[in-house]
Amino acid sequence: MGLGLVFNMRYNIFMNFIEKNWQKLILLVAYVFILPVVSLAQDINGNPIDTQGRIINPLGNTSSVPELIRKILEGLLKIGIPLVALAVIYCGFLFVFARGNPEKLTKAKDALLYTLIGAAILLGSWAIAQMISSTVLAL
Repeated sequence: MGLGLVFNMRYNIFMNFIEKNWQKLILLVAYVFILPVVSLAQDINGNPIDTQGRIINPLGNTSSVPELIRKILEGLLKIGIPLVALAVIYCGFLFVFARGNPEKLTKAKDALLYTLIGAAILLGSWAIAQMISSTVLAL
């Protein structure tokens, strides 16, 4: 048996495993990354959460609507930018696995296009909010 044949067989076994168990793998990865964040929760200053059961405002001392919108958009950007990066990586895998198949290449191009449109909407919303906020504060 040649080395290429052995590698190809192991690759096919690995890909079949991923195709059958991709939902379980996503749950496992989410569990591994989200559980420590939830179990080691801290307040906005980095201190452990109060053990007396008081609820702490996650937005801090937000006193105006533009400040609330700014904090919400910052939170969305903190979540959205890594998701966009993962989506671009996924699109790259789609291009690699297409292997010249026109249907799969079209699917990969569409996925990349929609990812870039989503990223533009995400960053555009932040830019528009910044412009509106600076205009309102200048009045």
